[in-house]
Amino acid sequence: MQAFKQTLGDLIAFNTISSDSNLEMIDYCANRLDALGARIEIVKDPTGQKANVFASIGPNTDDGIVLSGHTDVVPVAQQAWTHDPFEMIERDGKLFGRGTCDMKGFIAASLEAAKGYAKLNLKRPVHFAFTYEEEVGCIGAKHLCHVLEQRGQKASVAIVGEPTDLKVIEGHKGISEYTVRFKGLAGHGSRPELGVNCAEYATRYVSKLLELRDWLKSNAPADCPFLPPYGTINVGKIHAGIAHNVIPDFAEVEWEMRPVQSGEAEHVRETMAHYCETVLLPAMRAVDVDADIQLQIVGDVIGLAPATDNEARDICCALTGNEVGLVSFGTEAGLFQALGMSVVVCGPGSIEQAHKPDEYLSLEQAALCQQMLHDLGERLI
Repeated sequence: MQAFKQTLGDLIAFNTISSDSNLEMIDYCANRLDALGARIEIVKDPTGQKANVFASIGPNTDDGIVLSGHTDVVPVAQQAWTHDPFEMIERDGKLFGRGTCDMKGFIAASLEAAKGYAKLNLKRPVHFAFTYEEEVGCIGAKHLCHVLEQRGQKASVAIVGEPTDLKVIEGHKGISEYTVRFKGLAGHGSRPELGVNCAEYATRYVSKLLELRDWLKSNAPADCPFLPPYGTINVGKIHAGIAHNVIPDFAEVEWEMRPVQSGEAEHVRETMAHYCETVLLPAMRAVDVDADIQLQIVGDVIGLAPATDNEARDICCALTGNEVGLVSFGTEAGLFQALGMSVVVCGPGSIEQAHKPDEYLSLEQAALCQQMLHDLGERLI
C-alpha cells in the first residue's frame, strides 16, 4: 500500500486537466514500464502536446489483456477544494486529490501490478493503455484504437478501470456531445424586426430538442436494461446576448445525447439539421443573408453493448466476486469492443466522487483493486 500511495501521489501531482498537456505523466508511466522490460510505444496527437502510451509485458500474442485508463482529469476551477487538488493527502482512510478515483487510482494500481507481472512467466500478455482527453470525447482512445486497428495488433480482453466500486459493468449507453453556435444581427431592442435575435432562435432550437427528447422516451425498447430505459437528451448550457435592450447577435447551446438503440442518434441529428435548414435559417436569412448556424461535434462515443459471451466479465467476476451491472455514464470501453475485444468496466472508487471537489479514493477500494490485479497475474501463468 505504501508503494501504491507513493505512485498515486506522483500521478496526482501531474496537472493533466484535459485542456493541458499530459506528456509529463505519459513519460512517467512509460519510464516506469520501460524499467520493467515492457515494450513501449508512445502515440502523440497531431499537436505533439498530448499522447497515449501502449505498453506490453509478456509474450507477443493476440490473446492479451488490456488494462485501460485515461490520464486526463476534469477542471478544478470554481470548485470549493479544502486543499491543493494536485497534492494528494490522506485523511480518515481516504486519499484525496483530483483524479484519485477518476481514474489515476486504477493507473497507479496497474503500474504497481506491472512489477509483479514482469517477474512472471506470463502465458498471455498484459497491455497497458493510458490515454489522453477521455473527459472531452474519448479522443485519445479513438486515436489509439485506430493505430492498433491499422497495424492489425490484437488483444482479446480489455478492463477499463473507471470507478465502479469494482462492480463488473458489462454495458453502458453511448454519448454524443455538441455545441451549436448561432450568428445573427445585433440591433436596438426597441426594433426587434430589424435584427436576428440569436437568443430566440436558440430557444426554438432547444424546444425542438425537447420534442425529440419526448420522442426518445416514447420510443423506448421494451427490454432496455439501462436507467432510464430510453435514450436521453440533456441541454447543459445556453449562452446569448450582452444586455436587456440589445438584440443578441450570437448564441451557443451545448447539449448531449445518450442513445440506447441503433438509429436513434442519426434520427436526432438528421431531424435537427433538417429543422435548421428548412425553418430556422430561412427565417434568419430573410433579415440578414449572413446569418448562420454551425454544429460542432465535441465528442461522439459509442456505447458498450452487453454480450452473451464475455471473457472479460467472467475474469473480473471470478477475481472480485462482485455482481454484474450496467451504468449510464460513458467510457472508452465501446471503442475496445469495436476492435473485437470482450470488455468490462471495473475499477476502484465510486463515480459519485468523480468530478467533485475533494475527490477521494478509499484505502479499502485501493487495496481491493491491487488484489484483483495481483490475482489477474496469477491467472495468466
